[in-house]
Amino acid sequence: MHSLEAYLHAHIPLSASMGVSVVSASQDEVVLRAPLEPNINHKSTVFGGSASALAILAAWSLLHLRLTAEGLHGQLVIQSNRMDYDRPMTGAFMAASTLADPAAWPLFVRTLTRHKRARIEALSTLSCDNAVAGRLSGRFVALLMEKP
Repeated sequence: MHSLEAYLHAHIPLSASMGVSVVSASQDEVVLRAPLEPNINHKSTVFGGSASALAILAAWSLLHLRLTAEGLHGQLVIQSNRMDYDRPMTGAFMAASTLADPAAWPLFVRTLTRHKRARIEALSTLSCDNAVAGRLSGRFVALLMEKP
């Protein structure tokens, strides 16, 4: 099991209930996968809430990994998001997350270090059967904490 996957399952129990697994994880992109079965709706497709949750988890995970790499310990929460669904998902689905603007990262880190609070945008693309099924744009807030 990937260390990020273990972290998600331990600290965000919904991820374990959804069957979330880490496909890949780097500071540039995080890709998460979930099976249809625990996320199915009455139409035998992925429940919209599960799709949104996976997209948010992928974006949150990307930011979590980047903050950890910077040696910053903080609370990271989603402030707002927009989710667009392009097509139903009838099987296992994935969410791939990137920064909305990679050039914004240095300012985000400086602001967080100076003011103990900063905001940044992340994007996630949902896919199923090798086709785009939805997109999330989310604004996240980080609160700098003292190291435990």
